[in-house]
Amino acid sequence: MNKYSMIVEWSEEDQFFLVTIPEFADLVVMPCTHDKTREGAIKKGEEVIEMYLEAWRLEGQEIPKPKTLQFA
Repeated sequence: MNKYSMIVEWSEEDQFFLVTIPEFADLVVMPCTHDKTREGAIKKGEEVIEMYLEAWRLEGQEIPKPKTLQFA
């Protein structure tokens, strides 16, 4: 399981749950996937994360670090 952030938001205009991955925002087009259900959008978001990580590994590109939440 990866540790990357995922934002899932409902789009009234599109009638889909849209998925954004903050750590990838400067590298790929966002939102990166969508689905009619929240569960489907999350599953597709996980698949997109794995797809990009694998592609970047194979291409020898730098992989963004996951963001971590820190409490004071």
